[in-house]
Amino acid sequence: MGLDESQQSDPLVVIRNGKEIILQAFDWESHKHDWWINLDTKVPDIAKSGFTTAWLPPVCQSLAPEGYLPQNLYSLNSKYGSEDLLKALLNKMKQYKVRAMADIVINHRVGTTQGHGGMYNRYVGIPMSWDEHAITSCTGGRGNKSTGDNFNGVPNIDHTQSFVRKDLIDWMRWLRSSVGFQDFRFDFAKGYASKYVKEYIEGAEPIFAVGEYWDTCNYKGSNLDYNQDSHRQRIINWIDGAGQLSTAFDFTTKAVLQEAVKGEFWRLRDSKGKPPGVLGLWPSRAVTFIDNHDTGSTQAHWPFPSRHVMEGYAYILTHPGIPSVFYDHFYEWDNSMHDQIVKLIAIRRNQGIHSRSSIRILEAQPNLYAATIDEKVSMKIGDGSWCPAGKEWTLVTSGHRYAVWQK
Repeated sequence: MGLDESQQSDPLVVIRNGKEIILQAFDWESHKHDWWINLDTKVPDIAKSGFTTAWLPPVCQSLAPEGYLPQNLYSLNSKYGSEDLLKALLNKMKQYKVRAMADIVINHRVGTTQGHGGMYNRYVGIPMSWDEHAITSCTGGRGNKSTGDNFNGVPNIDHTQSFVRKDLIDWMRWLRSSVGFQDFRFDFAKGYASKYVKEYIEGAEPIFAVGEYWDTCNYKGSNLDYNQDSHRQRIINWIDGAGQLSTAFDFTTKAVLQEAVKGEFWRLRDSKGKPPGVLGLWPSRAVTFIDNHDTGSTQAHWPFPSRHVMEGYAYILTHPGIPSVFYDHFYEWDNSMHDQIVKLIAIRRNQGIHSRSSIRILEAQPNLYAATIDEKVSMKIGDGSWCPAGKEWTLVTSGHRYAVWQK
């Protein structure tokens, strides 16, 4: 199913193929648990379950153990494990044909010594030895103004500087050619203009890329609006700005889906009869997900209602878009959830459902949602009763408040 490296000089080959299924292979606590050793034991299961790519936590030396305050980008010894253990893991993933996705944290970087204004905004004694001109003026540097939102409390990298971009591309190329990463996930993509993501993808040529453009949804007070068109449009604008070379996490779908499962399934059909997230407008660029290390795990900033998680997976694993499964749901919750997710992935693969599959939404009532995908898979979620009309349909899997049929 995978393509050879040689076929992948075109960064859009994999996006067009649309067969990706991602595992987010960590949570917020993973740094406490010899992570590279733990994942090494799970690679055979990850491959057998049908994942094409596993997103790893940030691998570089960082001031915070989770990896999101990087300093020396060329040091691969982190709280997750040593460089040797990381390389062993990446080799094993390659043997099992699961691509490794690097978490690219380039919005900000912690300095080694004090510079302008007494801030730690100089990088002395480590590779990429920048001075204050590499840091935006809004976060205490001598560079230009930021081209996006500030990540407060640490020096933000000034991507308008050509020397900065050259150094970052060299580093990303090193991750690709020497370390063994194939895919990229761009952290805090709101922090710098998406045109730089286009330049980085063109320069480093990841096989597949996804951006974290996490924007606030439309609310009236504490109630989520039915209409999230402007929210998903902002994500689409980001993808356009990145030259359409990157996908983006579909935060709109997560927002709507986790309200819908509480008995408001009418939310899952937009005013034009389509899915209400990015997947309803540009499914080949929409990475759908239920939770991640920020929204779920121990941070739990915006968790999916736990009793409804399998309904969520029944939706994203049967629908167009590029589904992503969260480590905790797959490995930390009960075994039956692992097996239910594996069944849904198998149906997706056996029926050839891909990111651009067609969808017909048949029901979107308060207590029931039903849809047919590519005219060969039907599904329902919610406690309303429903099944597809016609003898050609067979029930292939079901669980708490969900069912899936195929022809």
